[in-house]
Amino acid sequence: MTADLTTLRWLIDMGADEAIGESPVDRFAVPRAQASAPPAEIRRAPPSPAPAAPAPPASLANVAMTAAVASARTLAAAASTVAELEAAVGGFDGCALKATATRLVFGDGNPKAKVMLIGEAPGADEDRQGKPFVGVSGQLLDRMLGWIGLDRDSAYVTNILFWRPPGNRPPTTAEIAACLPFVERHIELVAPQILVLVGGASAKALLNTQEGIMKLRGRWFEFTRPGLARPIPAIATFHPAYLLRTPGQKRQAWQDLLAIKRRLSAT
Repeated sequence: MTADLTTLRWLIDMGADEAIGESPVDRFAVPRAQASAPPAEIRRAPPSPAPAAPAPPASLANVAMTAAVASARTLAAAASTVAELEAAVGGFDGCALKATATRLVFGDGNPKAKVMLIGEAPGADEDRQGKPFVGVSGQLLDRMLGWIGLDRDSAYVTNILFWRPPGNRPPTTAEIAACLPFVERHIELVAPQILVLVGGASAKALLNTQEGIMKLRGRWFEFTRPGLARPIPAIATFHPAYLLRTPGQKRQAWQDLLAIKRRLSAT
């Protein structure tokens, strides 16, 4: 009893002069998570994410592409000369690339030539000058044509697209579809004896196939359209830009050029 009074007196001297609970609380036994948790009234629920904007229906894009293709067909059919077709393409607003490109890139060379080459799309140099195949890849194409006795006076060059895609990215399906009626009419008006499809995008679009350029190159096809008086022999080959990146394929490109030369000699 004396020991309890001594302890109580010591607690009072230390300032513990008020008893709050009926029984003592062992603070060392309080769980750590409970001791560190903030008071309930200051807790905040995490903010809910903002609702995502609804994506436009896919059918809207299809409707826009269908309208652009229909407009291109009407304009292309009305052109009776290459010059009229170029003017029609210049007035066409159904391809979004027109808004980002610097210039229209239509064609170069002799529109009455026996050989017509169709590439993929203009690059930066072509966009500045308004002519197809004038950059580094165009210089290689000129040398390739020279190997079989052709040049810009005896050949005609154009692309599957008439405006440069930003950053030289690959053409989209919608962009090709919008330009294709003009390209087909372009072929009808030039009426070449041989059609050379330069690169995979051109070959797949005009041959209506999903096969890659590795399988298509070096093979002869017949390009036919209702507006053509006769089928046109067509051959696919590598794009010069690809040959600059992969010079090991130049041997196969040379074989394609020799096939073109033999076909020209036969006609």
